[in-house]
Amino acid sequence: MGKCIDNSAVIKRLKRVEGQICGIIKMIEEDKPCEDILIQIGASKAALHKTGQSILEEHLHHCVLDELKNGDEEVVMKKLISALNQFSKTL
Repeated sequence: MGKCIDNSAVIKRLKRVEGQICGIIKMIEEDKPCEDILIQIGASKAALHKTGQSILEEHLHHCVLDELKNGDEEVVMKKLISALNQFSKTL
């Protein structure tokens, strides 16, 4: 990741998601009700999406702004569009 992102905060969020995934595995191993498992899967997906949003915000506030100040606007826009397209595939 670039230096514009708060790695410690992102890692903390992802470790939380990792814990949720481990919890889902345990629920399946313990034959918990499908509805409960699906609720936890939804919560994990939402947490992962929120992490992506956080990274995207940091990217816009820091990386993109810095690159716009110091570089070719067209190249920056192409990279931004590419990043947005990749993130939107997760929706």
